[in-house]
Amino acid sequence: MSKTIAINAGSSSLKWQLYQMPEEEVLAAGIIERIGLKDSISTVKFDGKKDSKTLNIADHVQAVKMLLDDLIRLHIIADYKEITGVGHRIVAGGEYFKESVIVDDEALAKIEELAALAPLHNPANAAGIRAFKDILPDITSVAVFDTAFHSTMNDYAYLYPIPQKYYRDYQVRKYGAHGTSHQYVAQKAAEILERPLNELKLITAHIGNGVSLTANYHGQSVDTSMGFTPLAGPMMGTRSGDIDPAVIPYLIKYDSDLVDAAAVVNMLNKESGLAGVSEHSSDMRDIEAGLEKQDKNSVLAYNIFIDRLKKFIGQYVAVLNGIDALVFTAGMGENSVNMRRDIIAGLSWFGLKINPEKNVFGYVGDISAPDSKIKILVIPTDEELMIARDVERLKNAK
Repeated sequence: MSKTIAINAGSSSLKWQLYQMPEEEVLAAGIIERIGLKDSISTVKFDGKKDSKTLNIADHVQAVKMLLDDLIRLHIIADYKEITGVGHRIVAGGEYFKESVIVDDEALAKIEELAALAPLHNPANAAGIRAFKDILPDITSVAVFDTAFHSTMNDYAYLYPIPQKYYRDYQVRKYGAHGTSHQYVAQKAAEILERPLNELKLITAHIGNGVSLTANYHGQSVDTSMGFTPLAGPMMGTRSGDIDPAVIPYLIKYDSDLVDAAAVVNMLNKESGLAGVSEHSSDMRDIEAGLEKQDKNSVLAYNIFIDRLKKFIGQYVAVLNGIDALVFTAGMGENSVNMRRDIIAGLSWFGLKINPEKNVFGYVGDISAPDSKIKILVIPTDEELMIARDVERLKNAK
């Protein structure tokens, strides 16, 4: 028996989950927030208990050291040697990584080189890898890529209609993201529907602060909404989603605060979406509270959000030429009852009909009405478990 830790490192955070493998038993989970800032917060959940502390954590190396020390302090493990594998979520694998890999110096250098495809994510992911390598250099280290699941897309789905030299010379194409989540919930959907995955046509909707939808044909991604970077697709918490690219030079010309393309892209990534339109929050719970107060900006943000999601679902119904099920997952997908209701209300022509008695907070599974022609499912995602499984698979193949 061995223990594997799954890591999801952000620029100022480190989310983790410790598993007993191959049993897939969760031993502990936690998150370290505000890394590099004053009053960093570390939270560990284990055995029905919760341990939290606030202190200053300078960088990811210190965060990893504290995490490992906490596992011993809280008697979750007795020795570092009990951890035999670590899996790291990596957002962008480009065309280089088509599947999960054991991390060596070459792989780590390539992950850092691909940061241009996910500037908010890959540098932090690489920092997490380096931190673990510094402290536990001998354990199996695996990189699990968000983009790998989408490597099955056909060229006509992933290529942009621009001169082909930009693909040949600079690899400009759609890569997608959230692949680990989309793969997991598709597998769970097949279990719920009691049908083989290789017979199903699914749309999986990962709706959190980042939003992506995937058209899944017989277990494979054939199209997905995120593109060259995770900025593309529907409106998100702080990201604009799809936008006319001519807006970028226009804003540079007329807005003195936006001095170059990088400034505009930063605005589209960090200041747009629900936050930009509502002018007060990227959190759907705050937006829905604004709806109750008839705050006009909250109403507008909510309506744009629903509109863009309906349009992408409609596109993927066409891509798949009909679907067996629509799957909601991630923070908003799993928890926003009103959002699910309003999306489905706008898709009734396709035969989707929701059961209001099951479309309630906390319900997991089939929320479609008995006479719905297409199943509607709510499935909590578990990217960490998929990461742990890949660590186990590659560790055993060594």
